[in-house]
Amino acid sequence: MDVGKVETLVKEQQLKDQFENLEKHTQWGIDFVERYTKFVKERSEIELNYAKQIRNLSKKYQPKKSTREEEEGKYTWCRAFLASLNELNDYAGQHELIAENMTSQIIAELTRYIQDLKSERKTHFHDGRKAQQHIENSWKQLELSKRNFERACKEADRAQQYFEKMDADINVTKADVEKARQQAQLRHQMAADNKSEYSSNLQKFNQEQTEHYHTLIPNIFQKLQEMEERRIERVGESMKTFAEVDRQILPIVGKCLDGMTKAAESIEAKTDSAQVVESYKSGFEPPGDVEFEDYGQAMKRTVSENSLTKPEKPDKPGKGKSKLFFFKKNKISLNAHVRNFIEGANPEDFSHLPPEQRRKKLQAKIDDINKDIQKEMDQRDALTKMKDVYVKNPQMGDPSSVDPRLAEIAQHIDKLQTELQKFEGWLAEVEGRMPVRSEPTQRQSSVYDKQSNTPAANNNCAQDRESSPDGSYTEEQSSEVQSKVQTDTEFDDFDNEEEEMLPTIGTCKALYPFEGNNEGTLTLAEGEVLFVIEEDKGDGWTRVRRNEEEEGYIPTSYVEVFLDTDTKGLCMWR
Repeated sequence: MDVGKVETLVKEQQLKDQFENLEKHTQWGIDFVERYTKFVKERSEIELNYAKQIRNLSKKYQPKKSTREEEEGKYTWCRAFLASLNELNDYAGQHELIAENMTSQIIAELTRYIQDLKSERKTHFHDGRKAQQHIENSWKQLELSKRNFERACKEADRAQQYFEKMDADINVTKADVEKARQQAQLRHQMAADNKSEYSSNLQKFNQEQTEHYHTLIPNIFQKLQEMEERRIERVGESMKTFAEVDRQILPIVGKCLDGMTKAAESIEAKTDSAQVVESYKSGFEPPGDVEFEDYGQAMKRTVSENSLTKPEKPDKPGKGKSKLFFFKKNKISLNAHVRNFIEGANPEDFSHLPPEQRRKKLQAKIDDINKDIQKEMDQRDALTKMKDVYVKNPQMGDPSSVDPRLAEIAQHIDKLQTELQKFEGWLAEVEGRMPVRSEPTQRQSSVYDKQSNTPAANNNCAQDRESSPDGSYTEEQSSEVQSKVQTDTEFDDFDNEEEEMLPTIGTCKALYPFEGNNEGTLTLAEGEVLFVIEEDKGDGWTRVRRNEEEEGYIPTSYVEVFLDTDTKGLCMWR
């Protein structure tokens, strides 16, 4: 094998090795792009799941639409937390935006680019293999023509030698010599033709080889190199976009965090505490000072204008039963509070509430009714205008078609106005009976009057009645005098009660604690169960017994009363 052939084979092998290396490297580059695309896709899924969890968290702690939650919305700390939840919801939206931008700007783009990259790589290597196959075929053609030329030369030499041998032999005929000569000439001609073909193929191969190694293959390698550079640049751009997608939401995320901070800074503790005071203010007048009772003097019962003039007997020794003689007891039906507990419903006039809360509820109800009336009046005005248009333009409609609706609205307005007057009357009653806090009055003892036992003590009874702890009232002060004559015989005989213990007519359970600071009242603990020995007679007080030696009065609105069915009727007529 000659040196030229060896060099050619070496170059071909080296070129083949280079193609294999490039194939492996470019395939590894495509695999890297696919791997990076998968990475971005998983990051996008993480952002979506995170945003979903944040939204669910925000939704979970959103206040429910109930009365209690609406009341809590009045406080700054509740509103601040709600604002933080809304900002957190917007924060979750930004993470959804990250996932969306990564999907559209990176994942979708890289997926399309990978397909184009694979197609371009396949085209370049196809061209390289085609060029390599072509140069190999040219080389084989050259080798074939070279072997033919070599064989023809050898055959021409043998034919020449045979002709010379035959020409030198005298025994050979002239015809054989001529035949040998012709054969030698034919072989020389064939050798000359093969030489010409070999020379042509050699020249062609050299040109194609030069073009293959200096033009075709370098161009293919250059295209592969450019393809690799574009791939690397594309990966770099995707990585940059990956960071920019996050950076784009930072200002909005910052605003969300600023909103949370602003909501936290908007909390006002003093405002909230004042709101609590305003919401639960009862309107009760604090009790006055308890006067000193001199047991060294003869005890006389304070007599009101309508009470029975019977002398009062001293308490039995060892008995701690205190009586509230300063509350007037009229023969009326069960107190509204007891009736509410039995029926399980709140009264329409909100009499189950303390005075201040009742006033607020009534005022809110009046405002709602006024809004409804205004709405109905607006509808009436609109229908009236429509009827006028129909009267002036009969072709637009029948004026009488509006009359039924106008009549219905008028009835509704009358009904609302009647209801409004009812609630306004209740509101005026509450406001007229609520104590004036700017000039608090000192409660006087209605049991003992150290100054005198004159009829002026009746004024103390009325005064104490107006400032009863639960704010419940059954009559106006002006009507008390009128009812005195009718209710004189309905007072309990306290002298007989002291001598004989009253039977129990039921039980009651304390709903709220009560400090029994006044004469004849008992202290209540929340949840405590006591025996009822006398029902509320309309003055807002119920007489109870804790044990055999401890009796007194408690606010009816502070307890839930359970009366015995067999004694209920008897108690009402005591």
